[in-house]
Amino acid sequence: MLVVVSVLITTGLLMVALRTETELRFITVFSMIATLLITQFVAHGLTAPLDEMNTVAKGISHGDYTRRVSGADRRDELGDLASTINRMADDLEAVDRHRKELVANVSHELRTPIAALRAVLENVVDGVSAADPETMRTALKQTERLGRLVETLLDLSRLDNGVLPLKARRFEVWPYLSGVLKEANLAASQRTLSSASGNHTRTDVHLHLDVSPPELTAHADAERLHQVVANLIDNAVKHSPPHGRVTVRARRGHGPESLDLEIQDEGPGIPEPERHRVFERFNRGSAPSPHGPGSDGGTGLGLAIASWAVDLHGGRIGVAESVRGCLIQVTLPGIPRARG
Repeated sequence: MLVVVSVLITTGLLMVALRTETELRFITVFSMIATLLITQFVAHGLTAPLDEMNTVAKGISHGDYTRRVSGADRRDELGDLASTINRMADDLEAVDRHRKELVANVSHELRTPIAALRAVLENVVDGVSAADPETMRTALKQTERLGRLVETLLDLSRLDNGVLPLKARRFEVWPYLSGVLKEANLAASQRTLSSASGNHTRTDVHLHLDVSPPELTAHADAERLHQVVANLIDNAVKHSPPHGRVTVRARRGHGPESLDLEIQDEGPGIPEPERHRVFERFNRGSAPSPHGPGSDGGTGLGLAIASWAVDLHGGRIGVAESVRGCLIQVTLPGIPRARG
């Protein structure tokens, strides 16, 4: 553009000189001045966005992720670069927010069982209470809660490192899911959710299994699928109303040994604007807990781990429309088709 404009100006001045008999040296001087002014204007238009990008990049390097580069709507290389820097700033801001949420959530989750376990042990040491089976059972519950949290963090570490290969096999769906639901009922009968609002046991929620046909089989990694179903059931139970019902449905998918799963509760559901975020790490959603804020004892990692396990299978997971409560659908592809 600079060259074209400079040539046009010079040509125009030459035509004026020929018609007005102006000396060539004056035309040359005017052409040089006009070209320098245009060059300065174009150079400023190029360097000003680069200076802004440099300033924003320095701010990002010092931990300021709130600044953004203007001009991202330009249809040139500078616009593409501005869009890339803004996306990078968005990603870094999200990572920094997740890191802070991780520290806050893990600290909160660790504090409660550690404080309870310390109180029990101090009472035993001071002779306030005897080391009877009931006291030791209380200490064991808090230790198990710590173990669950550590296992969740280990799963998150494996998720990031991608070190868990699939060990898929064929299995019968009814006895498998029946075992998962029995474990969930057993965990509910032994687990107490502690919070500032008191202790709450969710043994009132009824778990219902619906598998059709009864002889349905599937091909998947049983351990990873256990993580998916257990986390989805746990999340559904936490948000169920008193004496609510959580239904687990299993149907045959479209492919060989494929599987379609649905987990539905009767809770408040998930608002449509938040459905795309429920599988993000550390996202607890805005739906109120039946027992008050912070009473669910969750870290916001369960659904993220479930989504990761489904993705590992090459399947899909998402929140579907439902008249009542929350309906989450999981699709597993089954046996991969041979490539030929």
